[in-house]
Amino acid sequence: MGSERRERMKVLGERLRVLRAEAGLTGAVLAKRAGVGQPTVSKVENGRMVPSADVLDRLSRALGLDAPAAREVRDLLAEVEAASELVHSADSATPVDTVGDEEVRSARLVRSFQCVVLPGLLQTAEYARHVFESAPNSTPEAVGRAVAARVERQSVLYEPGRESVFVLTEAVLRTWPGTPALMLAQLDRLLAVESLSTVRLGVIPWRRPVPVLPRHGFTLCDRRAVVMETFGGERVSVDVDELAAFEETFGRFERAAVFGDEVRELLLRMLKEFRDLGDTLTP
Repeated sequence: MGSERRERMKVLGERLRVLRAEAGLTGAVLAKRAGVGQPTVSKVENGRMVPSADVLDRLSRALGLDAPAAREVRDLLAEVEAASELVHSADSATPVDTVGDEEVRSARLVRSFQCVVLPGLLQTAEYARHVFESAPNSTPEAVGRAVAARVERQSVLYEPGRESVFVLTEAVLRTWPGTPALMLAQLDRLLAVESLSTVRLGVIPWRRPVPVLPRHGFTLCDRRAVVMETFGGERVSVDVDELAAFEETFGRFERAAVFGDEVRELLLRMLKEFRDLGDTLTP
């Protein structure tokens, strides 16, 4: 994360903390009034999370801010977002320590649906390298840092007390970068992860219709936030209605997927297909 962005996040958080103290509210009371999770209030005040404009407006109304104070905190948020744009333009291949990263790291239950690219938590280093190299203005140094950060983040899969549920369309497994050899290693990784007691891996086979036409991937973090992935980056929402909609959508994708033995059979079949493909491409 850029130092300027980090400092501006701290300034915004400290100002909100002071305003809350002046209003005589605890973090829990403010969260309840604003309709957000208490961890959200804590992370924003500690400079660890950038609130969306909607969340900031909710906090402002819950604090009873007058027009000048509400404008002040909106301006502070604009300064954070401006610093974020500078970080992205200076090193677009390296994902900054985004809200999405923080939400996934802190969640005990992670549920992710993907329809094109494998979830970051499941990617091999080489697959991740292709993901970051496809970013505009990428550099070898930036890509190396981004890959290392992604691999380090995957340690959450092995922590006791966590649960991760991944639902992929079969198209994800057939949208491959690099060479068949890369995908052989990636499929081996999926087989290993699928065997973990902390992970459930589901795939919607191409022979089954999807219950909803997917427009993008998303990740639910506990039942307090959803990280939506777009071409421009990640957007995090803690809006109660939006969360409910994504919860319901994930449930529909999950019910359409196969798990357990059926997934392992599918992955083994695809391993054979990629081996055969590799043989045909070998001069």
